[in-house]
Order: sequence, then C-alpha cells, then structure tokens
Amino acid sequence: MADAPDRTETPGLDLAVFGPWYEQQRPGHLDGAATGDLRARLIAGGKSNLTYEVTDGTTEVIVRRPPLGHVQATAHDMGREHTVMSALADTDVPVPQTYAHCPDDSVLGAPFYVMEKVEGTPYRTAAQLAEVGPERTRHLADAMVDALARLHLVDPASVGLAEFGRPQGFLARQVRRWGQQLEGSRSRDLPDADRLLAHLAEHVPADDADRAPGHGAGIVHGDYRLDNLLALPDAEQPVRAVVDWEMATLGDPLTDVALLLVYDGLARVVGGGAVADASAAPGYPTSEEVLERYAATSGRRVDADHLDFHLGLAHFKLAVILEGIHYRHQQGQTVGAGFDRVGEVVEPMLAAGLAAVHPRKDR
Repeated sequence: MADAPDRTETPGLDLAVFGPWYEQQRPGHLDGAATGDLRARLIAGGKSNLTYEVTDGTTEVIVRRPPLGHVQATAHDMGREHTVMSALADTDVPVPQTYAHCPDDSVLGAPFYVMEKVEGTPYRTAAQLAEVGPERTRHLADAMVDALARLHLVDPASVGLAEFGRPQGFLARQVRRWGQQLEGSRSRDLPDADRLLAHLAEHVPADDADRAPGHGAGIVHGDYRLDNLLALPDAEQPVRAVVDWEMATLGDPLTDVALLLVYDGLARVVGGGAVADASAAPGYPTSEEVLERYAATSGRRVDADHLDFHLGLAHFKLAVILEGIHYRHQQGQTVGAGFDRVGEVVEPMLAAGLAAVHPRKDR
C-alpha cells in the first residue's frame, strides 16, 4: 500500500473523501479509490479554478473545482463545464471525456467534476514556442483558430444544448454581468472601468441571434486562448483538447474571436511579465491572419463595424477577471505562484479597452 497521501499538497481536494465518492460513481476505475489510497498533485498555471491530477499509480484522471475562498455566484460553474464537454463529445470539437460530476458541496466543500487526462501542453509563452519552431507554431496556431471555427459551427440543438443559454440580449447581459462581477471584487478606485462600462452599455450592437444557422448565435467558449488548449505540435491535428469551459454559453461567437485577439495582444498592452506572450513567437499569425482564417474556416461574417465594441468588451471582461484574482490574492485565498503582479495588469487593460471602443478616426 502506498504511503498516506499528504493532503497539504492538494488544498481543496481531500483524497480520503474523494476516493470513496469516486468509487461509487465509477467502480473499479481507480484502484484504491474506495480507501482513498490515491496520489494527487495540483497542476500549476491556473489562476482561477483548481485543477488536480489524481492517480492510482496506473490510471490518471483530472479533477476540477472552484478556487478557495471568495467565489462569485455566477463564476466558476463546474456544471457548465461538465455539461458542455459532455455534449461536445461526439462532435469534431476536441474535448476530454467526462467521468463524473458532483453538483453540490457535500464531498469537497464545492462542486467539482472528473474528466479524462489528455496528453498535451498548454502553450503560454514565446519561449515555449521557440522550442517548437516557426513552422509548427504556425501549424498549432492555425489549428487553434480552426477548432474555434468548428465550435461555432456546431448547432446547439443537435447536441442537446438548445437551452444552454439565451442568445437574445446576450451582449447586453454580458455588459451587465461583467459590471456586476467587477462590483463583487472591487477593492480600489478604477475610473477607467467605469468609463469603459458606461461606453459599452450605451453602444451594445443589435442582436444577431436571428440570422441563418451557422451565422448567428452559437456555442461560445467564453475564455478561448492558446493556453486553454492541450496541444501536441507534432501531431497532424495538434489541438488534442479544448479545456476550461466554465464561462461557456450560447451567444455571439464574435466575443470568442475578440477575446482571442485581446489575449494575443496582452503582452504588448501590459509589457509582459505577468501575462502570456505566446503570440510573440516566430511563426505565430497576426491578428489580421487570425481573422482571415477564422472567416474562411467558419464561413461566418466578421463584422468590422462591431469589432471595436467586441474588443472593448473583451478588454473589460479580462480586466474584471484579473481584478477578481487580485482581490483573492489580497485576501490570501489564491493557491500557487504568480499572483503578486496580476493587479498591475488591470489598469493597462482598461485603458486599452477604452482605446479600442473609440472610432479610429478619433484616436
């Protein structure tokens, strides 16, 4: 029998409790689960939900749960992640297989789910991609865009997600939601946040949800970026799985495209250091090339007239997410390294969002 697990290494995951619960859900899948005789490690890199690798020494699974401490009511939705990945299992959108879901706090003190461990790397930095090389970097980035396009072409009703969200009024609700999220984590004055939020509220584009299938509303990932993909750059299909679906819903797919562009430009906005800079790697496509490939692969119209609004909303959304992480770090409720500089990123993000929403002729 293995040594007793050290639970201090996996805060938020008590293996002595998790193991017997999982044995009831998937009998025999993990040897020793009934007695909690398992090993686990916290996977580094996440600044939101906690992700653990659990193993019996042979079989490995992944457990996802919300962060410890301060959690917004509408954030960190484990049920959404489990539902959308389960629904997409038989499509050409690569997702991990889901194994079990606990919707309440009765086992680990928070909802969680268990899924397949998929081999692959969540590429985050230009240094990582430099080892891959320009050709494979371009191959991976193109596959990233193609996977997003394929997601947006999935008919929600065909995979049982017709009621997964409300496309009508989606953008207006997004503006309100992220304004409310900011208030839930506000610990300092952020005047640019108020300015940007007011502008977004006054300039919400008309709904596009009633257009023809494949061009209107679709399944929105909500946080699509390179390091939310598990990738094997040498593979013919390098994107092995799309992960981190906690903000998935039905709505305007252009929000995913705009957020991807904002993530790709993040290092330029805030000067690197605390953020990913994968887009600086040789071979990585420009924003224009990303938009061109997405439009060609998806057949969707990328409306330039609305793109400024979507870019402004993407900057605001990301700033609010980072402010929530900053808040939890101040409260001593974050787990892992790399949180101390997150607060420095918020104000440059808001300033970039204000620049994005104003017509270029006025800049």
